[in-house]
Amino acid sequence: MLVVIGSDHAGYLLKEEVIKYLNEKGIEVVDKGTNSSESVDYPDFAHAVCESVIENNCFGILICYTGIGMSMAANKHKNIRAALVSIVEDAILTREHNNANVLCLSAKNLTVSNATTIVDAFLNTEFAGGRHERRVNKIEVL
Repeated sequence: MLVVIGSDHAGYLLKEEVIKYLNEKGIEVVDKGTNSSESVDYPDFAHAVCESVIENNCFGILICYTGIGMSMAANKHKNIRAALVSIVEDAILTREHNNANVLCLSAKNLTVSNATTIVDAFLNTEFAGGRHERRVNKIEVL
């Protein structure tokens, strides 16, 4: 499994913890930055992660202060279905029902433990297909 991850300055510390966690689980991680807590523009990192997700047909994780900006920027990309998730149940549902391929997290609202539990649920849940596939296809044509 390949996961591409990125954050802005506000999400940097949580990103580093998520990378460490994924590495410990043996998951290949590509870090698209940022590499410090110095102020940067979140869309730059959202775009870099989404381009890589599309190119490599893999999962992405984006982290900023609220997760909102990353989600908005990510969803501008064709074939990206980014979801801002704050609880495990939503991580499962967005994979099962929406076939989300980018997980957006809030550094402000999540502990490292909460974030890694959400990441696990997201990465380990399969898309249910069926009636949900029809609905996802309607998102793609807009």
